[in-house]
Amino acid sequence: MTTLEASTNRVSAGQIFLRTCRAEWTRLWTVKATWWFLAAAAAIMIGFGAIAGFEAGGDPTPTPDASAWQAAHFTGFPAQFAFLALVLIAVTADYATGGIIPTLQWTPRRTVLFFARTVVTVGTVTLAGVLLAVASALAAFIAAGHVLTLPVDDGVDTLATVAFVFAAGTGLAAGLGFVLRNTAGGLVAVFLLILLLPLILPQFGYDWLTTVADLLPGSRSIFLLTGEPNDRGFTTTSSVITMLTWATTLLLVGFLRLHRTDANR
Repeated sequence: MTTLEASTNRVSAGQIFLRTCRAEWTRLWTVKATWWFLAAAAAIMIGFGAIAGFEAGGDPTPTPDASAWQAAHFTGFPAQFAFLALVLIAVTADYATGGIIPTLQWTPRRTVLFFARTVVTVGTVTLAGVLLAVASALAAFIAAGHVLTLPVDDGVDTLATVAFVFAAGTGLAAGLGFVLRNTAGGLVAVFLLILLLPLILPQFGYDWLTTVADLLPGSRSIFLLTGEPNDRGFTTTSSVITMLTWATTLLLVGFLRLHRTDANR
């Protein structure tokens, strides 16, 4: 056995995974698009949170004990599109540039690459979303001049909801990226599933189209964040299950495609 072979054999799968995660982390933060998308999400969540606070502070008949955490709920929905686009680009950029070939030469274990890229991108974006949700609530609280409150229990529920919606949504986006291997196609698919179809389909007036809309992840993310629509029988449990089903299914399909299809196709 050569020295190189002996050295290779001593490296565990866990070490390889951690090294790949570090590489993915470096790759994510050295791309300008990451910073631009995070800046856009911050501007939306903090800016709109402050606006909501000013409106609450200027209300002549403010609601007693109104929570500033509601700002995080309502600003989270538009801001999530910046996060979804960030994850899609992080997953598909290698395919657009042809960099997936040297990436797989560096990390030939495709399972390791899949989980490292997914964990780093989804985990980073989810954490950033939670931090921005806190900043949004604080901006609303400060701008309202103490008309709003910041109850701890409400904050825990809000941050848990925001974390789940962002994690499930970006997991779905990562899965689409691995499946489609195309940035433009992935962005179109995400916007259809999360925004356009859930809003447009019920407008046609057909029950079956409304049922289809109810099964889309966008309808459930809107419900979890804003409580709307409240007349279609949605529950928190059913919404969590629906979003998890979409995310896990697309990630599984993306995993299978990465394993079974040539990376340059």
